[in-house]
Amino acid sequence: MKAKNKRSDGDQLLAMLAALDNPHRLRIVAALAEGGRNYVSQLARELGISRPLLHLHLQKLEEAGLVRSQMELSADGKALNYFDVAAFDVTLTPAAVAIAVQTMSDPERP
Repeated sequence: MKAKNKRSDGDQLLAMLAALDNPHRLRIVAALAEGGRNYVSQLARELGISRPLLHLHLQKLEEAGLVRSQMELSADGKALNYFDVAAFDVTLTPAAVAIAVQTMSDPERP
């Protein structure tokens, strides 16, 4: 598993799997992987979902380190939030899960 984040490997794996546990988010990652970087309004039109719903899904994906965003100004002065897929590679095997579990934060600790 390769993703730059301050979380432990176990916590990062859990965040990535949770973020990908949604058909909309899988479609978002696929659209960005196939079509490249895109801004929220255009991506929402292409996927056929509302901008607020897309933004919620993009936020979850960004928190997990699967996409990244960059705000830019268009020629006419509009702020456009562009997203693209972050490089990630997850090998999910029983052994990888066992190793990741050893580094997970204890959910019972404050």
